[in-house]
Amino acid sequence: MIKKFLFIIALLFAGASFAAVDVNKATEAELDGIKGIGPSMSQKILAERKNAEFKDWADFISRVGGVGEKTAAKFSAEGLTVNGKRFSAAAQAKADKKKKEAEAKADKSAAKDKKESKAKKDKAAEPAAAAASAPQPSASTAKK
Repeated sequence: MIKKFLFIIALLFAGASFAAVDVNKATEAELDGIKGIGPSMSQKILAERKNAEFKDWADFISRVGGVGEKTAAKFSAEGLTVNGKRFSAAAQAKADKKKKEAEAKADKSAAKDKKESKAKKDKAAEPAAAAASAPQPSASTAKK
């Protein structure tokens, strides 16, 4: 009977040790409890969290130096979450794709704006160029 009781208590403690730790709510000690996160990493995380809470794993990876997809996957396997969500490579790939599409769209828009600006400059410069290339009276005809 006592063995069963001790076994149940051991299971409860084991379950508690695998509880998720949300990066936006965790203390420094809780972050240090995640395998792979030491004091310096937890301080980096807390410093970035002071600026703003992490929106998702992509935001976490981009803002915390030294964390990439592999590290994020390891932290997630150890129980770290961002807003209650575990890291998913598929979700990360989707977020990366969205980000690249947004950047491409912004680059395309910037190129279009630059082209339109150049066209306006060229159009404004045409009358001045035409006036400069118009024949000027020569000095000998101006005296007559």
